[in-house]
Amino acid sequence: MIRWLFIVFIALLLFSGLRPWLERLGLGKLPGDFRFRLFGREWFIPLASSVLLSVLGMLVGKLL
Repeated sequence: MIRWLFIVFIALLLFSGLRPWLERLGLGKLPGDFRFRLFGREWFIPLASSVLLSVLGMLVGKLL
């Protein structure tokens, strides 16, 4: 369980850091991606983009 939490945490950090580049590709603007402002800071939770990228990664892994 802790391993999965660590993986999700790393994925969210990567999405946060790569967000401007990924938005140019259309990721981060999907219907399941949440963006809200709390305590004067913008928070971004890319659920739909994470699922899409994991499915793409799984397909690439199956093909190789």
